[in-house]
Amino acid sequence: MQLEIEKYLFDIQTSINSINEYLGSTRDFNEYESNKLLRRGIERELEIIGEAANRIYKIDSTIKIDNVRKIIDLRNWVIHGYDKIDNVVIWGIISKQLPLLKNQIDELLKSN
Repeated sequence: MQLEIEKYLFDIQTSINSINEYLGSTRDFNEYESNKLLRRGIERELEIIGEAANRIYKIDSTIKIDNVRKIIDLRNWVIHGYDKIDNVVIWGIISKQLPLLKNQIDELLKSN
């Protein structure tokens, strides 16, 4: 695996870990929805994840990241559709999809 791809995988891993740190162990949707700073921090990390995934995909589209196109599309939605962000959708992504992505990224980095 190219060093550049490994760097982007590490960036994704770091952003996922940051999101988990921001949320803490309580993971309360009401706290998320009412805390603008928390929402913006998580949205920024999702942007980084999407951009890193996009760069990996452009370098080597055979790197196995499930739903890579959806990850990239999420980044574009958060950046360009900032005024249409749905907190429930973002919460669903960080609750259901992010743990799966974390496992996959951890495995890719471990196998390298």
